[in-house]
Amino acid sequence: MSIRVYRNAAIHTGVEGRPPAQAMAVDGEHLVAVGTEAEVREAAGHGADIADLEGAAVLPGLYDAHIHTAQYAHSLGAIDLRDVRSLAAALAMIGEHVARLRPGGWLFGGRWNSNTWNPPAQPDRHALDSVTGDLPVALPNVDGHTVWANSAALRLAGIDASTPDPVGGEIVRDAGGEPTGILREAASYPLRALMVSGDLSDKLLLAQDELLSLGLTSVHDIDGEDCRDAYLRLRDAGRLKIRVHKAIPAAHLEAAIAEGRRTGQGDDWIRTGPVKIFSDGALGSHSCHMSEAFAGDAGNLGIAVTPYDDLVKLFRTAADAGIAVATHAIGDQANHLVLDAYEAIGATPGLRHRIEHAQHLRPADLTRMARLGVVASMQPVHCTTDIDLVDSLLAGHDLASYAWRGMLNAGVALAFGSDAPVEHPDPFAALYAAVTRTRQDGTPAGGWQPEQRLSMSEAITAHTLGAAYAAGEQDRKGVLAPGMLADFIAVDTDPYLESPDAVLRTKVMTTVVGGEVRWQRS
Repeated sequence: MSIRVYRNAAIHTGVEGRPPAQAMAVDGEHLVAVGTEAEVREAAGHGADIADLEGAAVLPGLYDAHIHTAQYAHSLGAIDLRDVRSLAAALAMIGEHVARLRPGGWLFGGRWNSNTWNPPAQPDRHALDSVTGDLPVALPNVDGHTVWANSAALRLAGIDASTPDPVGGEIVRDAGGEPTGILREAASYPLRALMVSGDLSDKLLLAQDELLSLGLTSVHDIDGEDCRDAYLRLRDAGRLKIRVHKAIPAAHLEAAIAEGRRTGQGDDWIRTGPVKIFSDGALGSHSCHMSEAFAGDAGNLGIAVTPYDDLVKLFRTAADAGIAVATHAIGDQANHLVLDAYEAIGATPGLRHRIEHAQHLRPADLTRMARLGVVASMQPVHCTTDIDLVDSLLAGHDLASYAWRGMLNAGVALAFGSDAPVEHPDPFAALYAAVTRTRQDGTPAGGWQPEQRLSMSEAITAHTLGAAYAAGEQDRKGVLAPGMLADFIAVDTDPYLESPDAVLRTKVMTTVVGGEVRWQRS
């Protein structure tokens, strides 16, 4: 393959203090020159292929630091209830989807949000039974931490009045002790294993094209071993176009250690990531672990999905085996205990531990997080989605919530992602949320807790180099410089020059991974 020169663009390299370049030269999968067109052509030599980017703005490939690509793949074409505003409307949509299912099919999707239903209503199995009959149906809510199951699904999972609550989970029950069909955290796990069908490799191929079209060239996948196996098959078949940093589920940690896996192992297309551990639940499910009760829910401090002593044991087991740890923590008590556990195991050279979401912290824990070198893997659109929930459920709490500015000021490394399919994986929506702290309709005016806003440059860095740093890949990707992987995107809007509203409407024109065009707008 000859050297290829990409020219006629405003190339934002991501290298601090460097002005935009005009051209880049690629040899194989790597950049060999970045600069003025004259400089790059001279470095490339005679006979280089020329690719004209037609004046587009160019950014390093965007990197989603927290995404469930298998769940996202399953969600494509599945039922999506996130915009439904009443129980009746939800049941009507579910009934329509059920009517179209083949015999023996499974209803995928969900994403219902009863916090927004008017009139207020609590979903239960009886309501779901009324439109699903004997077809087993289990639908995760919008944050993915609560499942709404019908009677047939509960029978399939062996859940009845005599089933005890598992550690780290709750089977919600009625006054007579019967399961209502609402399963929180670990109680939902038996049903989640049943909510998979079809060839995941084929579905991931469709999902990868969607992600490439959004400007994502790398992902940190949080899904299970079936997802890893599917990605390995795609790579071996030469069909993988997006780079994957693959987390290990906590339940598979011992087996992964026995296999000799360690963080960073692999190649530039698929590498082993950290082990993913849950510390608590989610705000919308009233199950994130708080130091004070939720407003209007006296006595409810959320759920410690993994008890503290078990966190320490898991962290130490993983670190001793050369596996980094990524811990889901949303509530302030969960974040505090996770930091305690990281501090308890001591420094682990060569491993970069993380907190996933890190949504609500005690202000004093920001500096502790920086001192311990723990990365904050966060999803900006969660902030703007949750504004009303935070204001209502955490009113009066002294918290640093979605404290991006506070974290950067304290020296915490930020890595941005989407948590798709909980949110849409569009990274430009994340950039907009990070710099405005408003919903996409511009509310609230001036932004929610605007002192925590970031500059566009800082937000882009968190979605490129910051995500690469979190994965220990900052020497391979995240900026456009000689020796780095040739992963970049050409877009129709220059985020460094245009307004946040314009950035929100950005269209990706070309996505290049490893020097090859992997997706192009027709």
